[in-house]
Amino acid sequence: MQQHPTVRAVQDALAAAGVRDAAGRPSEVRILPEPAPTAAAAAEQLGIEVGAIANSLVFDADGAPLLVLTSGAHRVDVARVAKEHGIGTVKRAKPDFVREHTGQAIGGVAPVHPGRPPIRTLVDTALFAFDEVWAAGGIPHAVFPITPAELERLTGGTVTDVA
Repeated sequence: MQQHPTVRAVQDALAAAGVRDAAGRPSEVRILPEPAPTAAAAAEQLGIEVGAIANSLVFDADGAPLLVLTSGAHRVDVARVAKEHGIGTVKRAKPDFVREHTGQAIGGVAPVHPGRPPIRTLVDTALFAFDEVWAAGGIPHAVFPITPAELERLTGGTVTDVA
């Protein structure tokens, strides 16, 4: 099976950044047998806690994209995020807004978006409760392992409470 171009681009970005998993191995995007458009679906297929899924959620923050990498165990408190990060309004982005800024569709958005300008990113402190978390690899069937510290480094994100 030929690799999806978005997955290949995400894998290339991970390799270029030298991203490692919790065992110190180069992180590799894996294709799941079924789509995993939700944290619960991904966790079930991986046999891990839902909290160890790093959801990539794109929000419209006063017209600019804001990527929140949050634990799959809880929801983002948009009022808190707006207040604590000096944003007027934070609202869930529409699918076309997400694709415009990431090149990826909702349900498989990776924390990296090759070929696009960097997006302001927040990394949920709850992810640091896990040695390793799993993030989307660019399509709903794809995921990759990464440590929370590597996720922070990869995205240049700000670690903060988002729930």
